[in-house]
Amino acid sequence: MSRPHVLVMPGPAQGHVIPLLEFSQCLAKHGFRVTFVNTDYYHKRVVESLQGKNYLEEQIRLVSIPDGMEPWEDRNDFGKLIENFLKVMPGKLEELIEEINSREDEKIDCFIADGNMGWSLEVAKKMNVRGAVFWSSSAASVALVFRIPKLIDDGIIDSHGMIPLLCAECGIKRTK
Repeated sequence: MSRPHVLVMPGPAQGHVIPLLEFSQCLAKHGFRVTFVNTDYYHKRVVESLQGKNYLEEQIRLVSIPDGMEPWEDRNDFGKLIENFLKVMPGKLEELIEEINSREDEKIDCFIADGNMGWSLEVAKKMNVRGAVFWSSSAASVALVFRIPKLIDDGIIDSHGMIPLLCAECGIKRTK
């Protein structure tokens, strides 16, 4: 029986890439074959940082797909980044999964996506690959995300994330 093959995809930010890369190392140490798919931009940064000390090469296959942005474009403009990668990355991820699965001994058994890359789980599902989410932030942050609707319903925050009582006491007026 061959080793299980896991495709891992972080969100496009350092605080997401590093935790998933460390998790991938743990998987590799426990006998998994890991393909780590990053955006072209972050792939280049990871490869450059590992130059001369790439101990991952034997354990983890590093691959990349485009994020829809030109190399000179500002990736700190999250609105533009998200808009572009939602246009480009689903198709490129699907192509990558097809290419990997076309080789009989490489078929992907599981896809692990960063919690901020939910769209990628839809691609995995479409490709008949089981998926799981990895949340790189604290448990408190994920609990907060799931409680936002209740915080709004209870009037603790408004739909813009502002705290109405605190804003009123401080004299902060929110403009629309």
